[in-house]
Amino acid sequence: MPYIPAEMIQEAKKMDLLTFLQNHDPQELVRISNNCYTTKSHDSLKISNGKWCWFSRGIGGRSALDYLIKVRGLSFLDAVETITGCKCAATIPEAREPPKQRKVLLPNPAPDTEQVTSYLKGRGICQEVLTYCLKSGLLYESAGYHSAVFVGKDKEGRPRYAAIRGTEESGYKGDATGSDKRYSFHIPAKGPCRTLQVFEGAVDLLSYATLVCLKGVDWRQEHLLSLGGVYVSKRELEKRKLQAALAQYLKDHPEVTIVVTNLDNDYAGREAALAIERLLPEKYRVSIRLPLYGKDINDTLCHQLGLSAVKERKNGMER
Repeated sequence: MPYIPAEMIQEAKKMDLLTFLQNHDPQELVRISNNCYTTKSHDSLKISNGKWCWFSRGIGGRSALDYLIKVRGLSFLDAVETITGCKCAATIPEAREPPKQRKVLLPNPAPDTEQVTSYLKGRGICQEVLTYCLKSGLLYESAGYHSAVFVGKDKEGRPRYAAIRGTEESGYKGDATGSDKRYSFHIPAKGPCRTLQVFEGAVDLLSYATLVCLKGVDWRQEHLLSLGGVYVSKRELEKRKLQAALAQYLKDHPEVTIVVTNLDNDYAGREAALAIERLLPEKYRVSIRLPLYGKDINDTLCHQLGLSAVKERKNGMER
């Protein structure tokens, strides 16, 4: 595939349409006034003040590069070569070494987990769920800042990701250096299961597990996955990419065929849920579930336990 040097691209982008036509296709230009031109081929296309607009099609731009691609239908490569007058050399891409596995730098652990346990219990998380996470190395308290560290592991049990959440008023949120988002915090089902419950954050995941416990049901009967957060994308739903954590989990657990989203009831959460529904292949049955109370599942849990007022006073903390 031809290689386009960066300097050629920059040169092509600098060329405005009026200058290009004056130098390369002057017979195409038609002067309307002192500072306004049109073209013989498209009389609704106007060029003025360094810009152009094709009014009948509702498109426009600044550069000759935009014009050649949008109006004349040239490929990016052909447009660059037309403007610069240079041919791009054909090259064979060099073989790249496979990317090295990143090593997550986990914070040093504190001698105990008293502050993290107290914080998560204040968010309504039950002791049974906390005990499992602490004993399995999925959760611990960092030394110094006493933050909650939620560890994501790969199928071999190696730590690959860590979400750090402050337990004090600062409400710090961040990922440990070297974290691989594909292995975000998750808890697999302990037996054969086709259902995956998806959440925005670790606390939401633990809140769901607690709600299941409160019903007297085994909370380990389903796969539980945190996406490590969602964001608002400007792309159309069909053009977005599936979250790395979800794509990896489905790859590692081919038995899953049912995906239930439990994301926040806000614009970002609802958009992310719709994107998952659109992007997953037909083999998956997707259900979108919104919290019964408040913005997220933890709000629902706190409301059920009578902790809503406590949460409101701590609205600066991670949700």
